[in-house]
Amino acid sequence: MRDLDVADSVLDLIGKTPLVRLPRIGAEVPCPIVAKLETTNPGGSSKDRPALTMIDEAEKAGLLKPGGTIIEPTSGNTGVGLAIVAAQRGYECIFVMTDKVSSEKVTLLEAYGAEVVVCPVAVAPEDPRSYYSTAERLVKEIPNAYRPNQYHNQANPKAHYESTGPEIWAQTKGRVTHFVAGAGTGGTISGVGKFLKEQNPNIKIIAADPTNSVYSGGSGRPYLVEGVGEDFWPDTYDPEIVDSTIAISDAESFSMAHRVTVEEGILIGGSGGTAVAAALSAAENLAADDLVVVLIPDSGRGYLSKVFDKTWMANMGFSECVGLSVADLLGPTPGGKLELVYVSPETKIREAIEIMQHNQLSHLPVAKGEMPIAAAEVMGSLSEESLMQKSFDIEGILDLSAEELMDPALPVVGLGESAIAAISKLETAPVLLVHDAGRPRTLLTQSDAMNSEVMKEHLEVDAK
Repeated sequence: MRDLDVADSVLDLIGKTPLVRLPRIGAEVPCPIVAKLETTNPGGSSKDRPALTMIDEAEKAGLLKPGGTIIEPTSGNTGVGLAIVAAQRGYECIFVMTDKVSSEKVTLLEAYGAEVVVCPVAVAPEDPRSYYSTAERLVKEIPNAYRPNQYHNQANPKAHYESTGPEIWAQTKGRVTHFVAGAGTGGTISGVGKFLKEQNPNIKIIAADPTNSVYSGGSGRPYLVEGVGEDFWPDTYDPEIVDSTIAISDAESFSMAHRVTVEEGILIGGSGGTAVAAALSAAENLAADDLVVVLIPDSGRGYLSKVFDKTWMANMGFSECVGLSVADLLGPTPGGKLELVYVSPETKIREAIEIMQHNQLSHLPVAKGEMPIAAAEVMGSLSEESLMQKSFDIEGILDLSAEELMDPALPVVGLGESAIAAISKLETAPVLLVHDAGRPRTLLTQSDAMNSEVMKEHLEVDAK
């Protein structure tokens, strides 16, 4: 077989990914934007690289022994890379994910024979329910377990320093002037950035980051784009390497993912959209002889039930219908701002009932944080009817917290969804939570819909 062009194993196919120009997306900027397509790795993402390097290093150090179990908190792509290595080398895998992650990613990891544990996203990293804490607990409970710990393992940036960086330098013949990538664990941007700056200190390293992530000055509160950004500072991120950070909203990320897919024929996910949107922003003020390389971490195939699902995009408030919309039903608001009435998990039932009565609402969302809250921070809901029923069985109900007695979250509708679709939903739900660009913004009740001026006009026209 040595004289044939055949890899010995799938692990030998990791890396050597191509560069491709984005001529349509970059048509309005002065310099070329080229994409490093990590989608051609065997596992479909850039995470194959550190997965292999981390396991290689663990085996050398005696941290991972034959028949052992690999345990890792992951948004999916690192898990796939580790599962591929495990399949080749005979390890078991358990991956811990947040409930923000698309269902395709869970199914994909299970297809590789891995066990998947799903944890809530809207909790602090130190919370026992968080996916970080859960992974740590499993490592302690399961014999011969090893956690690669991609957020702290220096083999992560090492993988990109030794492979991705040199590839980009060679492919561009040293002409690259700007490198743009999302910062999740920080391994890609730190490893590639370090190598490129060693070749040419003038190369600018730019982090593309979701709005609210700590890298761009946010608090780490939840956002919808997956696999990029963080709510803490990983050891694998080197801030000295990064020259600037560009914050990109969920709406911008998803819009750009659609644009690249439709205009360039390259199916990319939300984090790829984040990176390309940042690259486009960075390129606006550059010169013709500059060259921007943007890393596309994975394919859009893992996001078909979210970013590329019309119903999900509409429900989350990322799309607009033709004709009457939910925004029309709500009508003009003071100052043009929508206000969401909700209670925190710690709110006493006594106070929650007072808020309902004051605002003439039969239902209230239960959510964490201050406005504007994120969709992932909505934990459940309270209703007058449910509380009344529970009061017969629970003593001292008024002094309990909303979190202790809350029901499932309210059904949702997007601000740009059709008014007819909203009214149809209101036939089975008295209150809807309205999303605008991925964020809960206000409530829509049956009376709001039927009493709105635009609906009255619409019904009058139909009657004639």
